[in-house]
Amino acid sequence: MPGTRIAALGHHQPDRVLTNDDLASLVDTSDAWIRRRTGIATRRIAAEDETVAGLAAPAAGKALAAAGLSPEDIGLVVLATCSARDRCPSNAAQVARALGIPSAVAYDLNNGCAGFCTALASAGHSVRAGAAQHALVIGAEKMSDVTDWTDRSTCVLLGDGAGAAVVSAVPDDHADDHTHGDAAAESGPEGIGPVEWGSDPTRGEMVRLLDDWQPHFAQEGQAVFRWVTTELPAVARRACERAGLTPGDLAGVVTHQANLRLIEALLDRLGLPEDTVVAQDVVESGNTSAASVPMALAKLVERREIAPGAPVLLLGFGGGLSWAGQVVRCP
Repeated sequence: MPGTRIAALGHHQPDRVLTNDDLASLVDTSDAWIRRRTGIATRRIAAEDETVAGLAAPAAGKALAAAGLSPEDIGLVVLATCSARDRCPSNAAQVARALGIPSAVAYDLNNGCAGFCTALASAGHSVRAGAAQHALVIGAEKMSDVTDWTDRSTCVLLGDGAGAAVVSAVPDDHADDHTHGDAAAESGPEGIGPVEWGSDPTRGEMVRLLDDWQPHFAQEGQAVFRWVTTELPAVARRACERAGLTPGDLAGVVTHQANLRLIEALLDRLGLPEDTVVAQDVVESGNTSAASVPMALAKLVERREIAPGAPVLLLGFGGGLSWAGQVVRCP
C-alpha cells in the first residue's frame, strides 16, 4: 500500500473576538479568574447566520489551494464536528458543494474533541487502501451554538473555528525507499504515523452535549483533569512508539486545546525537551473541540515554528471518552 502525508493545511476563524472582560458582563467571573484557571484570554464567536459548514469551507479552501490541487482531485471529504445543527445533507457535502468538488465521498464524523485526529486516521486509511488519491480532512465547530452562557464553568472555555488538512498518497517511488512493515516509515518524510485510538464509553458522561433539542456543552471538570493527566500520557507514548519515536524525538506537540493548565499538566508528564514546540492556541481561540488540533497545527506551520518534515505529535481527547493520537510530519 502507498504511504500518506499531509500535503497542506488551512484554518479559518470568525471575526468577532470575545474577551474575558466581555464574559464578565454576562456571568460572575473576571479576566484574572479565567486566566488563572484556564489560561484563556480571548475566543472567536461566529455570527448568528454562520454555520459549521460556513466556517469549514474557507479553511478547506485554503488547504486545497496550498496543496496546489483542483477540486476534481479530491476523492474524499471528512468533516469532524459535534456542534453542527445540520444532519442531512452532511456538512462535508456542503463543503464539497461550496468548493466545487464534483463527486467525492463526503461524510461527517462525531468523536467530540478527538474528532479531527480520528478523521485524519480514517482518511489516511482510505488513501492507503487506494479509495482516494487525495482527501480533505476538516475539524469545524460552532461551539457558541451549544454554550450555556449562564454557566461560568463552561462558557469561558468555548470558541468557534475550523482547521483543515489535505491528505495525499505518497508516490510509490518514495514509499519504496522504506523497509516493508516498518511502522515508522509508513508515510515518508511528511507522513502520518500509525494511530493510537480508542474510547472508554463507561465514562462517556464526563464530557457530553446535553441534548433536549437545544443541546449544551457540559463536563465534569475535575474528573476530566484526572483522566487526562493520569491516563493520556501513556496514549501519547504509545503513539510515539508506533511511529518508531520517543517523546524526546518530537519537534512539536499539538494536543486538543481544552485548557492551558490541562495541557501543561499533561505534557509535564511526558518529559519533553525544553525546545519542543507546544501549541497554545487555546489562549487566543479557546476550546474549539474538533477544530482545535488542525487549527493550532495550521498556525504553527504558517508561522514556520515547525520545520518541514519534523515530527509532531497530535493528540485529541474528549467526549466519549475518546482519544486519538498520531505522529505527523508537515509540509
